[in-house]
Amino acid sequence: MLFVETILYFCFFNLTVMNTLIEKSERKSKLAVDKRKRYLFEQIDWTQRLIVILGYRGAGKTTLILQYLSNSSEKGIYLSMDDFYFETQRLVETVDLLYKNGYRLFLIDEVHRYLWWSKDLKQLYDDYEDIQVIATGSSILDISKGNADLSRRAATYYLKGLSFREYLSFQKGINLPTLSLVDILNNHHEIVPDLLDTFSYKTDFQNYLEFGYYPFFLESKNTYFQKLQETINLVIETDIAPFEDLQHTTTRTMKKLLFVLSESVPFTPNINKLSEKLEAPRNTILRILDIMQNAQILHLLRTSVKGISYLKKPEKIFLHNTNFIYMFSPKQANIGNVRETFFINQLSAIHSISAAKYGDFMVDDTYVFEVGGASKTNEQIRGIPNAYLALHIEAGNSKRIPLWLFGMLY
Repeated sequence: MLFVETILYFCFFNLTVMNTLIEKSERKSKLAVDKRKRYLFEQIDWTQRLIVILGYRGAGKTTLILQYLSNSSEKGIYLSMDDFYFETQRLVETVDLLYKNGYRLFLIDEVHRYLWWSKDLKQLYDDYEDIQVIATGSSILDISKGNADLSRRAATYYLKGLSFREYLSFQKGINLPTLSLVDILNNHHEIVPDLLDTFSYKTDFQNYLEFGYYPFFLESKNTYFQKLQETINLVIETDIAPFEDLQHTTTRTMKKLLFVLSESVPFTPNINKLSEKLEAPRNTILRILDIMQNAQILHLLRTSVKGISYLKKPEKIFLHNTNFIYMFSPKQANIGNVRETFFINQLSAIHSISAAKYGDFMVDDTYVFEVGGASKTNEQIRGIPNAYLALHIEAGNSKRIPLWLFGMLY
């Protein structure tokens, strides 16, 4: 009799838990229906059986997968791995129960918060040929380093923050086409006048530089920097530290390093001095810099984008995006730093970018760019092949290209 009662109890418990998970999923999916879609939505091959979407907190990964769920004809469910339920329950067992109830689409959010993420994703892929699994995770997550071989099974995508083009779409409902780098270089003088008719250059571009990179600016501009600071702390403490198995002293060093860099970026690093100032070994500093780049907190400008060990110091260090600059220095943001940060941030989303021997940046090992204000002249790039000026101006001519136009690349 006791055995039967135990079985009945577990059946009732499982049914109750499943109903709770389903209710949470339905509630979340309703919130995403009317939101604008990010650029990545159209780029993902949604026919793949296992899709992994990585990106910074607040970039819009959750909304993106919920929008797919609301448009899908399959019976699907959203499951967040930071739900207390998964502290004691395995994902594979949960999926099996839901599968028996007709579910074939599984959206697994915050997968990096789940201890057995790689093993369970692999098992689901191998055991269920008629389901689709779409997982999101921190940008720090390296699929190739999981304890199961996911790199050949998963289609992996990286979601960046809002481009200037997307910001205009989210903030003002302006739908502008993406531009290729070649279009910008060759036809900017023809493209710019039509674009300028659609928005206010001075106001909208400056607003983007200050608070337009992450979609949560729509919730409240007054608390935007506060939330930005909270996300940095969360990324360091709950995304990076457990995944990289960092000690508390290392995470403290990471925060101190970020503060030091924020006072002087773009920072030409002297690793030995940083090591002394932060009382940490040189190799620890270099490893932290590499981790913070992977986590989309910093940009490291190197002489090459191929085959460079993290043990070789970068040429320059930038904060990842201009919003971080204004968060740390709301009234004293260095405009030269802002311009260069905007350029490397927008270009690196879809192009390779490295330090140039002459000029500020080399793009795709082909184009050289000098970034600056309106007073910068063509003398800066005279004699350099495939060289251009990216300037903080409304409209340009010849090789003088408006900086804001590079925000239309994605």
